[in-house]
Amino acid sequence: MPVRKASAEWRGGLQDGAGRVALGSGAYEGDYSYKSRFGDGSGGTNPEELIGAAHAACFSMALSNMLATDNHPPTAVQTTAEVTIRPEDGQPTITSIALHTVGTVPGITAEQFAEYAEKAKAGCPVSRALTGTTITLDTQFSS
Repeated sequence: MPVRKASAEWRGGLQDGAGRVALGSGAYEGDYSYKSRFGDGSGGTNPEELIGAAHAACFSMALSNMLATDNHPPTAVQTTAEVTIRPEDGQPTITSIALHTVGTVPGITAEQFAEYAEKAKAGCPVSRALTGTTITLDTQFSS
């Protein structure tokens, strides 16, 4: 399996500095800042938002694969990840990630969809990398 890369650079102090992040694929490059990370200010993205995007994408792919493998190919799976960062032991810590997924899958029930979603949450590589974080899941379903 390939090794994926990303890079980041930070210049200056924490609150007055600025950074730039880039994905190795070239698909994204942008700014990040103290305000975009710890406040409601603009200034680009932040590490938690990027983790959320990675988690939502990984989970959606894992769930879609499980469904398709069992002959229930989804019409669509859309996931949002809400990443919470809070002080813990005096350090900013990602304390939880809430996954919200909406699936359209012909031929199965809402209960079956929720079961598949729980398995995908447990098995997707990003969930597995984040085992020290509380990960919750809620599902919405249409057939």
